[in-house]
Amino acid sequence: MLTDFVKFIPFAVAKAILIPEKLPGPVFTITENLLSNLTLYFLINFRTSTTNTSYFVRIVCNFLIKNLLSINNAIQSFFPVQSIIKKFLFIFLCFITTPIQVLSMEDTIDDRGVIVLMYHRFNENKYPSTNIKTADFIKHLDLIKSNNFKFINANEFENSLENNKKERKILLTIDDGFSSFYKEAWPILKENKIPFILFVSTREIGSYGYMNWDQLKEISNEDFVHIGNHSYSHEYLVDKTDADIISDLNLAFNDFKKNLNFNSPFFSYPFGEYSNRFKNIIDDFNFKYAFGQHSGVADETKDRLEIPRFPINEAYGEIKRFKTILKTLPFKYKSVLPDEKFINEKNNPPNVIVEFYDDIKNLNLINCYSNELNSWKKSKIDFLDNNKIKINLIGKFTTERGRINCSLRESDGSWRWLGLQFVVAKL
Repeated sequence: MLTDFVKFIPFAVAKAILIPEKLPGPVFTITENLLSNLTLYFLINFRTSTTNTSYFVRIVCNFLIKNLLSINNAIQSFFPVQSIIKKFLFIFLCFITTPIQVLSMEDTIDDRGVIVLMYHRFNENKYPSTNIKTADFIKHLDLIKSNNFKFINANEFENSLENNKKERKILLTIDDGFSSFYKEAWPILKENKIPFILFVSTREIGSYGYMNWDQLKEISNEDFVHIGNHSYSHEYLVDKTDADIISDLNLAFNDFKKNLNFNSPFFSYPFGEYSNRFKNIIDDFNFKYAFGQHSGVADETKDRLEIPRFPINEAYGEIKRFKTILKTLPFKYKSVLPDEKFINEKNNPPNVIVEFYDDIKNLNLINCYSNELNSWKKSKIDFLDNNKIKINLIGKFTTERGRINCSLRESDGSWRWLGLQFVVAKL
């Protein structure tokens, strides 16, 4: 599992260290280990147990099997192969007559948050950085369903952050309103009534390769569809003056009101780039939520104008990576410094300090990766306190967007995930 995870950097890997106790001779024999694994396999696949295969359950099974075998040894009289078969049947019968609660583990994850996914183009293979193949998109939807996620509607987003926190939830977002979305993805989503937010930049609507207003009106008539604001021009607004940003947003507001007869409370930053100045303007326009392009899982502690999303494209939409995304959890923190994510030559690289909440366990196993000097590498971490870390960057961010991803593995195989994005001025 860990080796698979390493392949998909920038996903960071938290490596658990298991130190076996020194005892005379092996703790468990090969036969005992084999029997415990086989027993667990049958129990899980026949749904006798509702838990995942965890280290804890496996160790418990090993000890139970060892004790059962010691009882069975007194009546062994067959040849070795027959004895193994006999042992397995004996133990399997013991396990399936044991109350299910003995083998079940209570879900210890108190908040699974909302995983927000971001798509752009569909089946436009000449744009691999923003495209997803339709066949892969269908596989994504099937994986979401088979893993018992609930697709949430835009009007359920706030409530989903605050309530039913143990429920697995997904919000689909699609940026830009390309015509390939209408042709390829919309029929699938419509047939299955899968909710989503479609963010559009109004200047491009009706241009070649983009949806037109009639198509947007058509899909917005469905109660599971929401059209969100993605600015007027989709330019690098973070580099613009306040007056330029305000003018751009006013144009988008007027287009929304004229053509759709409403203004959305949801905003998506062009290129996922924002500054504190930009955020203040978004707040003044009464947007309730604004989405970036930094990875992570949304929860009630996140800044409502810095909601994370997992970008999906041909590379990052690969099935193994997508399965890993579905295993991510919120990584809750009290603060991240610097608060300003728009940096310049003077404060590049930034001095990054993250203070997490006190109840996060095994924080010493956290790992972070960053892309300074335009190369993903593992970052050195210093603990300033039990729940406060400093992420040491060895060089400057040399691309326009500098990223840091941190992860911490939970006992059930899921990953707490924190993504940070810094925008470097004038690059």
